[in-house]
Amino acid sequence: MRDPGEEDAGVLVGGDAYGGVKLTPARTRRPPRRSAKARRRNVLIAGFLSTGVLVTTGVVWATPRQIGTVDAGVTAPAARGGAENILLVGVDKRDDLTRQQQNRLKLGRESGQRTDTMMVIHLSEDHRKVTVVSLPRDTWTTIPGKGDHKINSAYQFGGPKLAKQTVEAATGLQINRYIEVNILGFIDVVDSLGGVTVCTPVPINDTKIALNLPAGTHQLDGVQALGYARTRATARSDLDRIDRQQQVISALLNRALSADTLANPGKLASFVNTTLSTVKVDPDDGLIGLATQLRDVSLEDVKFAEVPLANVDFKAPTGESAVLWDKTAARDMFTKINADQDPAKATPTATAKPSAKPTSISPGQITLKVKNGTMITGLAARAKTALADYGFKVPGEPGNTTKKDYKKTIIRYGEGLEAAAKAVAAAVPGAELRKDDVKGIELILGSDQPKIGKQQTTATPTAKPSVTPTTKTAMQNICKK
Repeated sequence: MRDPGEEDAGVLVGGDAYGGVKLTPARTRRPPRRSAKARRRNVLIAGFLSTGVLVTTGVVWATPRQIGTVDAGVTAPAARGGAENILLVGVDKRDDLTRQQQNRLKLGRESGQRTDTMMVIHLSEDHRKVTVVSLPRDTWTTIPGKGDHKINSAYQFGGPKLAKQTVEAATGLQINRYIEVNILGFIDVVDSLGGVTVCTPVPINDTKIALNLPAGTHQLDGVQALGYARTRATARSDLDRIDRQQQVISALLNRALSADTLANPGKLASFVNTTLSTVKVDPDDGLIGLATQLRDVSLEDVKFAEVPLANVDFKAPTGESAVLWDKTAARDMFTKINADQDPAKATPTATAKPSAKPTSISPGQITLKVKNGTMITGLAARAKTALADYGFKVPGEPGNTTKKDYKKTIIRYGEGLEAAAKAVAAAVPGAELRKDDVKGIELILGSDQPKIGKQQTTATPTAKPSVTPTTKTAMQNICKK
C-alpha cells in the first residue's frame, strides 16, 4: 500500500542479507585443497548468504575482519546443529552515499536509517530445509513500548534491538540470529555475479526510480535488480513487491550455483568477498560449522511463504494505509514453521472456517479446472493445492492458457452452473464471474494473484478473507525460458 505523497524508501530486498563467516586464524599453514564437492557445497552456502536465504561459515576466502557486527540483543543463539530462526533486515542508510550514487539510485537525500525489507528465515533442525517468510513492510502491529505502528518503524524507533523484539512479538518466534545489510551491498553482489534474470508477467513503469520493463524476461544489473525489487508500481503494491523480492532471491541462488560461477575462480572469489564484506551480524560467533551442516540443501529445499492477511486495505488511526495479519492463522503458520512443518499444511483456524451456509452448494460437490493465464511459474499449482484444501475437486494437472497476459482472474462457467461458480467465487476473492460457452467451471488465474482462502465468521466489515498459507520453492521462482 502507498500513502498519498509517500516516497519509496531505498528498499533492501531479498538477496541483500549476507551471512557471516568467522574462521579460526590459521598458523601460516596453507589450507588443504578442497575437493570439487566441497567447493560446490561452500558456494551453495555462499549463494544463500548473498541472497538473504541463509547465513553460514566455512568459505575459504573469508576472514573475521570482513564481517561487521551489530548489537541486536540476541540472547539465545541456536544450539550447534539445532533449528534456527534468523531475522534478515534490509537497511536503507543514505548518509554514506555520494550525491552521484543517490542520483543514480533515485533514492533522494534524506538522512537516517529505515528498514524496508524484513524476512524471517527458519533453518530446520537437520539443516536440510529452509523456509523464508517475508514480512510486509506495511504490517500494522504493536511495537513494544511505542504503541501501534507499521512494522518497519521499529528500526527507526529503537534500532536492531527493537526491530528484533517487534518481530518476536508479532510471530511468536525466538530469533537466534540477526543479519543486517545496506543497499549498496545488494547491488555489488548482483554485479559480482554478472546480473540476474527475472520475469515480470505485467509491464512495470515506475518513473520515480526510472524503471521501465515490458512484460517478459529481462537480464538486470545490480541497480536495475534493486529497482525491480523495490518498486510498488503494480496492482498489489507491497504484496507484489514481496513476490519480486523472492524471485530475485531465487535468481541469485540460481546464478550463484551455475557452472559459469563455479568454474570461474575470479567470479567466485569476487562474489564471496563482496557478499561477506557487506553484512553486520549478531551474535558475532562466526556461525562456525554451519556450512558443513547445510551441505545437502538445494533450491528445492528453500521454500517461500506469505503471512496470512485479514485486511489488505486497512486505514490506520494515523491515516496511513496498512495491512493487518490474520493473527490466529499467522501464529499457526509460524508455529508450524518453528516445528519444521510445511506451513501450507497448517490446521485451519477458527477464524478461517467457512460460515454456516456460505452457499447452497458445498465445495465438495464442485469439480473445476485451473489454468495459469500469466507467466508466473507455479501459480496454477499453488492455486490447485489451495482449492483442494478448501474442499473443491480439482482433478488432473493444472493447465496454461494460450495468452499469458491475463490481468484479472476469471471464473468461467457453463449453462446451469451459476450457483456452483458463485461458490468458487466465494473462495477466490476478487475473481470475475463470466458465463461462457464451456463445459463445467474453469478458473483462469490472472496477474492479480487472488489469495484463495476461507470465509471468516468474525471479521470486521472491511476485512478481507484470510489466506490458506501456501509455499513455493526457489526452483519454482526461476524464470523458464
